[in-house]
Amino acid sequence: MADNMTYSYKSAHLQHYMALPQDGKVQVMYVWIDGSGVTMRAKTKTLDSVPKTVDDCPEWTYDGSSTEQAEGSNSDLYLKPRAMFKDPFRLGDNKIVLCDIYKYNRKPEDKNFRYYCNQVMTHPKVAATHPWFGIEQEYTFLSPDGHPFGWPKLGYPGPQGPYYCGVGADKVHGRAIVEAHYRACLYAGVKIAGTNAEVMPAQWEFQVGPCEGIEAGDHLWMARFLLHRVAEDFGVVVSLDPKPMAGDWNGAGAHTNFSTLQMREENGIVDIKEAVQKLGKRHSKHIFAYDPNQGRDNARRLTGLHETSSLHDFSSGVANRAASIRIPRHCGEAKKGYLEDRRPSSNCDPYRVTEAIVRSVVLDDWSDFFVHTDAIVPLPEDNE
Repeated sequence: MADNMTYSYKSAHLQHYMALPQDGKVQVMYVWIDGSGVTMRAKTKTLDSVPKTVDDCPEWTYDGSSTEQAEGSNSDLYLKPRAMFKDPFRLGDNKIVLCDIYKYNRKPEDKNFRYYCNQVMTHPKVAATHPWFGIEQEYTFLSPDGHPFGWPKLGYPGPQGPYYCGVGADKVHGRAIVEAHYRACLYAGVKIAGTNAEVMPAQWEFQVGPCEGIEAGDHLWMARFLLHRVAEDFGVVVSLDPKPMAGDWNGAGAHTNFSTLQMREENGIVDIKEAVQKLGKRHSKHIFAYDPNQGRDNARRLTGLHETSSLHDFSSGVANRAASIRIPRHCGEAKKGYLEDRRPSSNCDPYRVTEAIVRSVVLDDWSDFFVHTDAIVPLPEDNE
């Protein structure tokens, strides 16, 4: 037997052990975001009974010095469960909990953007508008060697054109993983809304929503975790890089659909247009918040080509996929509905994105926006 032999959850060898009774014990997998702001970590705790709500899952700790979040001399960080899902891998009463992170002094860890987002989403003025989000997560499958999954090893596939929503072995790669992920999300209770093959071969998209407030970030992060975990069983890597292949290939985004109650009601187009104006006034602040590297990742993607707007210019239009903000055609015709912000990168933090949108559109206030570092790419001044 090869030394690197591994067994997935589909393996008959492993299934024998997974079928063993748990004698009333429950396995709860704790999931969190590490210091990169993109990569997820997980570990499992045994509970003596089935947790009825996320509050029944105790606080836990982990070694932050191994996740780029603490020094070795003061490494323990606290995990606080915030959202609970059914476990599609272990099945039964087992659970997965999404956590946020607190330092030794009980203050939020530096990149605990969920904490700051929740402060905004629970603001009375925001809660009264019932903000809905739908996030379109694009991603790319890679072979373990880093090459796009299914691409010729010594060349490139044919030009883009036949791959978007494609059918057939010469058009799409990785559909089995996509289907497995879809079912895992439905089983877990993630609000997955759909999926499709994207413009670049080996690139796919799933959608989460509609979700209200903080739930959008919770469900997108859990959907990402399940995707990585499912792909692991297939021996395939998931990349959230917004421009995984240089050249004449589409990048990957996390287009974010947004509406308030007023936008969804009759003649909501007036509120939609007002929201677009507010988003445009703070374009540079949004670019700063829309990828984990404060605009540097999006600078590779938002070039004005491949169905993107320019990083440096703000634009909007009905059914315009080359604009910063697209108003879907059916919303323009119905004169109500939602807008689509096409600027967020595929590796964005959805807590950061949804908070930024609400700050501009509902609160009209960025005064206490948590800033981690200075912007890296030159951006135009905001017109406030």
